[in-house]
Amino acid sequence: MDTLERPVVVPVRRRGGRLTLLAGSLAALIVLGAAVHLTQGTASLGPWDVLRILFGAETGDATAVLLESRLPRLAAALVVGVALGVAGATLQSVARNVMASPDTLAVDSGAHLAIVAVAALGFSLPLLGAAGIAFAGGLAAAMLVLGLAGTGGQGIVRLVLAGTAIALAMIAATRVLLLLFSHETRGLFAWGAGSLGQNGLDGVRTLGPVVGAALLLLLFLSRRLDLLYLGDDHARTLGVHVGRIRFSAIALAVLLAAAAVTLAGPIGFVGLAAPALVRLLANVVPGLHRHAALLPVSAAMGVALLLGADVLLRAVIGSQGALEVPTGVVTTVLGALVLMVLARNIRVAPTAAEPPSAHARAGVSGPRYRVIAGVLVVVAIGALAGAVLLGDTKLLLGDLVNWLGGQAGPLVSGVMENRAPRVAAAFLAGAALALAGSVIQAVARNPLAEPGIIGVSGGAGLGAVAVITLVPGVGFWTQAGFAGLGAALATVVVFAMAAKGGLASERLVLIGYGMQVATQALVTLLITISDPWNEAKALTWLGGSTYGRSFAHLVPMALAILLVVPLLVRARGELDLLSLDDETPRVLGVPVPRARLVLLVGAVLLTGSAVAGIGVVAFVGLVAPHAARAIVGRRHARVMPVAALLGAILVCAADTIGRTMIAPSQLPAGLMTALIGVPYFVWLLHRSRAGATLRP
Repeated sequence: MDTLERPVVVPVRRRGGRLTLLAGSLAALIVLGAAVHLTQGTASLGPWDVLRILFGAETGDATAVLLESRLPRLAAALVVGVALGVAGATLQSVARNVMASPDTLAVDSGAHLAIVAVAALGFSLPLLGAAGIAFAGGLAAAMLVLGLAGTGGQGIVRLVLAGTAIALAMIAATRVLLLLFSHETRGLFAWGAGSLGQNGLDGVRTLGPVVGAALLLLLFLSRRLDLLYLGDDHARTLGVHVGRIRFSAIALAVLLAAAAVTLAGPIGFVGLAAPALVRLLANVVPGLHRHAALLPVSAAMGVALLLGADVLLRAVIGSQGALEVPTGVVTTVLGALVLMVLARNIRVAPTAAEPPSAHARAGVSGPRYRVIAGVLVVVAIGALAGAVLLGDTKLLLGDLVNWLGGQAGPLVSGVMENRAPRVAAAFLAGAALALAGSVIQAVARNPLAEPGIIGVSGGAGLGAVAVITLVPGVGFWTQAGFAGLGAALATVVVFAMAAKGGLASERLVLIGYGMQVATQALVTLLITISDPWNEAKALTWLGGSTYGRSFAHLVPMALAILLVVPLLVRARGELDLLSLDDETPRVLGVPVPRARLVLLVGAVLLTGSAVAGIGVVAFVGLVAPHAARAIVGRRHARVMPVAALLGAILVCAADTIGRTMIAPSQLPAGLMTALIGVPYFVWLLHRSRAGATLRP
């Protein structure tokens, strides 16, 4: 009897002991972090002062500082950390996908957009009303992303891509509102990066009970969530109403995220990193996978990460400097690093996941290709002509002819001196990004890889903004050089980390996504530190704009295209072979490593010069090659010219719309490109759910 009972009793005590030890360690870490947090600030308030205040032995200014500034910031960190940790754990369980979080499901972006939209309309809402608006925006975004990605537990890339696309569109719409209604939305740009700064405890007193109630309800559903995580069929067999429980859990998770956004703005990656770390610990802490334990431990982990990031921020740059740096920037950078490390070690399928460009043509006949190319050339000429004629001042074809002949009047000449280089910049940048996307997708054998999604554009933007910020008065050529350097470094890091196992599709996209959000956070950090009140300048740079471009700014792009296009023409056959596998080109005598390196250098040159010319423009490098393959097939001799024309037309049209829609005010071309390209990309994602597989 003894020999039968011991194996049952001993493991139970050991499991409970490990879980208790983990909970106790997190509690101790949070208490220690809170104690340090209370001593950090611009006012002179040391540990002994805090103790005297807590025991009632100190009053006056020190007490006011503690109660009105430091305690509210600490309480906000506790409430937001709990909300994001629990929201992330719940969304991961409902989606059965470790990459689900308020960030990747675009909940934060939807909530932020809803709050900014209300502010732009001139409405001033109480805190609970703002939380309700944020909840509506976040819930709509989450349902849309889950509708595209599914909840079957497969398709990490699909979830990331759907969330990234929806978030990108919402961020673009938010920035458009911030630019158009700069007076009504003043201060919301820095808040949009996530800040724990509070004026008093009113916000915590209002939203803290909301977070607590949502956590209790989720704990009440914990048993059903355990069953739901096993699969829909298992849950239904055991009597769980899958649809009702799933929607209730999503609604509560979005409510938590909305409360966090309302209180502190979008705090990046805590909702992803905290539950992901807890799930990793579940391998050594049996019982942690149950939601009754998973949810509170994720909440504690969220608090520990957020509190640790805030303490680290103020310890590194000082309390005065920390006033200008949103805590969300730090959590986003740290979270992106965690994501990249996790992605490097995940198990991935040996073949590419279903890309959004399924149903591409196998090829078209020669005459049909020539007709398609001719039509696109005509459309491109039409886009150029329309872009030149339209704007805050509309011109006629006769004005254009006179200007070309040197016979235009002062008014037309003045307009064309500003407009012509802008149109040319948009055209060249679109073509350069489309070519870069075609090359990267082929070399990586990954139809999801493009300069924007895998972080190359973000690296170029970070390099350019860094030199502009740190070296006042720097010349354009230096700026372009640093953009190229940033693009090169980002490419090296992403491809080096993703090389494990042969540049697998999921791994490359996840690491690139981490690089992209990290570089965006660092760009926001640089702008916030250097020029925090010039939101228009920051948004214009981040959104990608042709404003103020001159013909001198076109030189790097023109040189890059002139230098790289002959290389691509010569290597068109190698691109076809490299997009198949490693063995085929090697057998046919292609030096694979050298060919890849040379082609990647060409793609980096194209991306860096485009970003230096007009800033960060997303989605062109992804959408244009996919559309080209869908039209003319997979041969790069045909794909690249068509992709270049489509990219040029897209950016040129986006720039024209941005200049004319609200003239004399203007919107950056990159924001319009996102608003135009995202619906197309979402349609591709929706169509690819049929299950077809495409190779580049």
